[in-house]
Amino acid sequence: MNREKLLQQLDKAWNAFKASYAGLPDAQLAEPGVTDDWSVKDIIAHVTWWEEEALKHLPLIASGGRPPRYSVKYGGIDAFNAQMTEKKHDLPLANVVQQMEDTHQRLLAYIQTVPEEHFTRETRFRRRLRLDTYSHYPIHTRAIQEWRQRSGK
Repeated sequence: MNREKLLQQLDKAWNAFKASYAGLPDAQLAEPGVTDDWSVKDIIAHVTWWEEEALKHLPLIASGGRPPRYSVKYGGIDAFNAQMTEKKHDLPLANVVQQMEDTHQRLLAYIQTVPEEHFTRETRFRRRLRLDTYSHYPIHTRAIQEWRQRSGK
């Protein structure tokens, strides 16, 4: 793999994620029950905070460092997700969508600055990028699609 192929893979998964909720009115985007109590809006916020985590930790990983473990810092990934859900839940939909777009653009810009060597073989950098982005988006894409199918949306 190289940067260009990775960006294509990321873009394909990103576009599928956005297409999964395209055309839904704002009221349905805020309707709970897509994944447990999460709405599409909550899922958008969730995907965004994982991209923010990537932006926070990828530079450290690229320079040979190791980010703190979520189990130590937050009590685990589920606890981190719960904390972030609480923090972002009451944000207006427009803010959540704007944060998503801004964060994604910052992530794409950052990827362009990273030396090619981080993309040409399996590295901790590439693994973290994959987990926080193009292997993460499809999980939520499927959940939204299944919810739409179940609820006739």
